[in-house]
Amino acid sequence: MFVFVCAGCGAELTIPLSQVSLPGHARQKYGNGAQLPVLMEAGTFAVDPDPWGEPRRMWGEVDPGGARAGHAPVRAVSDSTSGASVIAPGDIRGTRLIPEKRGGACCGLDGADGPNLACGTCDLPVATRVDDCSLWQAVWLSADAVHRVPVDGLHAAPLLSWAELAAKGERTSPFEPIATWGGRLGSNHYWSWSPQWEAAAGHALAHLLVASQGQPVVVPGGPATDVFQRALDALLPTGTPKRRAVLAGPGQPSPDAGADILLVPVHPQTGRLWTPETPTASAYLVPLPLGVWRWLASPQQDLPVPASGRLPQDVLRDDPPPLLPNRLFRADWGTFQHTLARLPAVRSSPWLRAILEDRTQNTLAAFF
Repeated sequence: MFVFVCAGCGAELTIPLSQVSLPGHARQKYGNGAQLPVLMEAGTFAVDPDPWGEPRRMWGEVDPGGARAGHAPVRAVSDSTSGASVIAPGDIRGTRLIPEKRGGACCGLDGADGPNLACGTCDLPVATRVDDCSLWQAVWLSADAVHRVPVDGLHAAPLLSWAELAAKGERTSPFEPIATWGGRLGSNHYWSWSPQWEAAAGHALAHLLVASQGQPVVVPGGPATDVFQRALDALLPTGTPKRRAVLAGPGQPSPDAGADILLVPVHPQTGRLWTPETPTASAYLVPLPLGVWRWLASPQQDLPVPASGRLPQDVLRDDPPPLLPNRLFRADWGTFQHTLARLPAVRSSPWLRAILEDRTQNTLAAFF
């Protein structure tokens, strides 16, 4: 385990933390006025390999060969140092808020003015707290202002095998209630597709387009069809032959040799992709968060259960029927754009670059 200390004076700034994989929705901005929960689990941290936060520069002002620019034009990119670490706000210690660094200050702090937390000992700006509406609550530790130090005698949670992760059976539901400030239609929440699912779909869809090689793609039936097929049919040409995507991972049958694309889970601790024991050389691996992948591979049917007497808390009522989102599924555009712009294949594929440019014309609004 590690603690983060101030690069200026060495003061401890966090509790002991274990490293995990960066959540796929870490950069997501969701809806308008939504209250999103804390991004990271307590006692954990993750490292973003890409630059994060302020200052920002227009894409054309950044060295096109540098890591900040990516491989395709986007409006603006972070000009900060890469390698920022993100933690839960409750795990920060020994800092004070910098009042003049409020940012947009709609319903909280958005980090638009750069680091807004200073070391309580030496006043060095060390981190950025984010808790504004439509943003995941987190503290981002600046890579050039903190150091990571091992803690003697404390060890991180043991690394789980894929079999152990499969046995836990944890799934991420594709829909959930979203809390709001001000409410909608007189309520303080509304039922929606899960923000985590929309971000996961944006990340995976970018990979699916690269894996398509410009050909039609067909995904497995069930929830995967709702999540991906509509966008793939709109963004890719019609006809044959079709490239076939299948779900592959722990507890699933071995993918057959005819599969062109494998939808596989990401290990939540290491960030590594699951790979088959006998990998198909030509199969493209598309990453999905483990909880989302598990639902796609084995959907949980919340069917009503007959009961007498008082209704138990864990029994789903069938009157009124369970709420469902009032719109078709849409992938998160920001996550899709960030992912696709950083995949090397987009540099040599004008049709992929055109997809990024078409979003400005609102031609893809129904899918993102």
